[in-house]
Amino acid sequence: MAWERLSMRKLSEVLRLSLEQKLSVRRIARSCCLARSTVADYLGRSRAAGLGWPLAEGMDEERLEALLFPVRENLNMPRPQLDMGYIRNELRGQHVTLQLLWEEYRGHTPEGYSYSQYCQLYRDWLGKQAISLRQEHRAGEKLFVDFAGDTIPIQNPKTGAVTPGHLFVAVLGCSNYTYAEVTATEQLPDWIGAQVRALEFMRGVPLVVVPDNTKTAVKSPCWYDPDINLTYQELAVHYGFAVIPARRCKPKDKAKVECAVLIAERWILAALRHHVFFSFGEVNAAVAQLLTRFNDHPFKKLPGCRRDVFERMERPVLKPLPEQRYELAEWKSVGVNVDYHVEIDGHYYSVPYGLIKQRVSARYTRSSVEVFHKSRRVAVHVRSFLKGRHTTLSEHRPPAHREYLAWTPERIASWAESIGPHCSAAARQIMASRPVPEHGFRPCLGLIRLGKRYGNDRVNRACGRALKLNIVGYRHIENMLKSGRDKMPLPEEPAAAAIVAHDNVRGAGYYQ
Repeated sequence: MAWERLSMRKLSEVLRLSLEQKLSVRRIARSCCLARSTVADYLGRSRAAGLGWPLAEGMDEERLEALLFPVRENLNMPRPQLDMGYIRNELRGQHVTLQLLWEEYRGHTPEGYSYSQYCQLYRDWLGKQAISLRQEHRAGEKLFVDFAGDTIPIQNPKTGAVTPGHLFVAVLGCSNYTYAEVTATEQLPDWIGAQVRALEFMRGVPLVVVPDNTKTAVKSPCWYDPDINLTYQELAVHYGFAVIPARRCKPKDKAKVECAVLIAERWILAALRHHVFFSFGEVNAAVAQLLTRFNDHPFKKLPGCRRDVFERMERPVLKPLPEQRYELAEWKSVGVNVDYHVEIDGHYYSVPYGLIKQRVSARYTRSSVEVFHKSRRVAVHVRSFLKGRHTTLSEHRPPAHREYLAWTPERIASWAESIGPHCSAAARQIMASRPVPEHGFRPCLGLIRLGKRYGNDRVNRACGRALKLNIVGYRHIENMLKSGRDKMPLPEEPAAAAIVAHDNVRGAGYYQ
């Protein structure tokens, strides 16, 4: 591989000192901080190329290099181009090295590049692939959010058990104003709650929030159109910002928060490494103190600090917070059972019976449960935490179920009253004779239906005859109507026997 050649500026200086100032090689080398052999070599090449001073107008670096270093004919042999993509893919394999790939390359291309050229060409190509775009963040535009990889231990004062605390970090793109707190988990409730508190800390809402491709933020990751978690999307609608997740395996999309996480780990986690915390309130109080010091720390290369830039540039352009704080609502896709109920955390809530065996979306908070079908709300319930119990609205039942549940002893008796007073009394006696009043509903409905066949007068008279004879029952009354016995007069009651007066008859008074 050829050595690194002099820049045109330094080569021009060498030629000027030699041809114009007439300095010796030693003095030129000392003036330009070059080796004497290098100065002598370049002066010899310039004489061979016929260069004078000043250089010809329009002489650029490529033309000057062509004059000083002409390509020899025997070295101008075309060489096959290296497949850099193949080299990179092969290096991703286990135990594959550039030395091994070069040996394979020289095996089928003996006149190819040497090992040093091979490696240098690949490194030059690889360096051009990782091109970083310097992003310019406008004030109030983006808020970057993420969890730190390291945790902080929280010790239970009673049991001594240690729970890891997860450090949440949010940073504004323009001012680098940073918020941090420690949460119990990285699950959806803590993820949403931390961002709500971050927005309140910023005292405003940015246009865009940039999270990672975590499951709490993105339900279905996609390069072009990621599917945002419904709860997270609802949070964005409530506060009026857009969610634009970073691309998968592209940490540079959220370089701001990656850098903020690194700094927070040094300023917060490292500073608290010798402290023992017994609650999340205690650790977050310590984090708040360090966070204030961090945001007030002066920049090294810029005037002011993060808080100064935030108050001057970003705070005025952030959108105001809504009047009501967001209440965490979780979403769940559920199936409607044959009893037209859906299950949420062990409790069952009714939906319209027409949705049986269909999929619906349930949105539930601490206070309410809403059920949606095709984006239309079909049911609203007060949230209940009783396991295995049911919350049912009457209007969700089919008509037959509503009518059946509407049957009560009083209602059955009132229906029988429309036939006649004897029928109502017979119905009450039938229901009273059963262990459970509901067991007498069907016989009573049978009595009422007999009125359509035999007429209300005959049914009422038959019920009265059954009451007199103490044979109240649906079958007895029906048989009575079939045989026409309801039209016969009632048998007369036998006269009471006369009491005989005798000394041996003691009478009822004796037994009192």
